Amino acid sequence: MNALTPGDPVRILVAYATRHGATAGIAERIASRLAADGIPAEAHPVADVDDVGLYDAVVLGGAAYMGHWLKDATSFAKRHQWELQARKVWLFSSGPLGNDVVDQDGGDVLHSARPKEFAELQALLQPRGEEVFFGSWNPESPPIGIGERLVRLAPAAKDALPAGDLRDWDAIDAWTDRIAADVKTGSGPGPAQAD
Repeated sequence: MNALTPGDPVRILVAYATRHGATAGIAERIASRLAADGIPAEAHPVADVDDVGLYDAVVLGGAAYMGHWLKDATSFAKRHQWELQARKVWLFSSGPLGNDVVDQDGGDVLHSARPKEFAELQALLQPRGEEVFFGSWNPESPPIGIGERLVRLAPAAKDALPAGDLRDWDAIDAWTDRIAADVKTGSGPGPAQAD
């Protein structure tokens, strides 16, 4: 890991896996907001990142489909687990569609949309935080993968999915501000200590 001296800015990588670009937009927003707050940050697709060692902290995001994080994001986390374990890490996911924060059973929609991989990554990486954000869906974009093709063939499912950009930019900004505060007041890179 890069040796930091007091006063050095912490460089943050915002790495992401996306299918249709909505998660990329969230990652770019996070990097831009951190940079505006005086914290050097860069957003890159996970496929373009070879060396995590160039960064002092990592925000890793991926789209989720049918309860699972994109494999590229999970593979990145496992491939770079040793470097990530030595840094501050945050995880985010995008994907649930809609405006309702509570489902028909009274449960938190974003909590129930937490990707199944997060439990394993929580133990593996000990991230300082994780968040799930609403996603975006354009029914006119070409489907990618069998799951999307099946949804397009099922009229009832297609009609149930609200189209449009449903990302909550205020929630994304608020989460990013918490990351910035943690970076500015934290004791340096590394996983969070148990409270």
